[in-house]
Amino acid sequence: MRIGIVSDTHDDLAAVEAAVALFEREGVDAVVHCGDFVAPFSVTPFDVGDDSDDGFDFYAVRGNNDGEWAVQSTVESFGTYLGEAGTLSFGDSDSGGDAGDAVDVAVTHGTSGIVVDALVDCGDYDYVLHGHTHAHGVEERGGAVRVNPGGLPIPVAGADDAFRVAVLDADADGATGADAVTHHALDL
Repeated sequence: MRIGIVSDTHDDLAAVEAAVALFEREGVDAVVHCGDFVAPFSVTPFDVGDDSDDGFDFYAVRGNNDGEWAVQSTVESFGTYLGEAGTLSFGDSDSGGDAGDAVDVAVTHGTSGIVVDALVDCGDYDYVLHGHTHAHGVEERGGAVRVNPGGLPIPVAGADDAFRVAVLDADADGATGADAVTHHALDL
């Protein structure tokens, strides 16, 4: 199972299209957007279909800049909207695998570092996905891995200088934890 992770696209259609193109090249099975689309028009390029050969399943949470509530209905027209935060399980017995092989994921925008830390430290999730800081990162702690794909460059100390996304390869040969996550800097 390959999972594309993106956040903080802030209405930048070039960034959204670059992310979708990378995820299609990488052959991801699902994409998780960690919030801050901003407006519905920047959601629709993720609607590539969910045919197993051509598309991916799509999941999203609300970010602190997603002021237009139509973002929810736009996501729901082709994907799953998780609200402020949500949980997902990839590769479970419903898809033909062993339930013990499932990858359990929590997703939040990351506006509250306390919430992100609590999700990482609670021991319920293999991965905690979040954005908000516009700074990519991966941290393994207590059996859970915190993943921030990054976001658009913004003039804030610590933010990335390039737009980044991440791919989690839950089926990577021998790769587990943080080693299963690859960040990609995209040219816009």
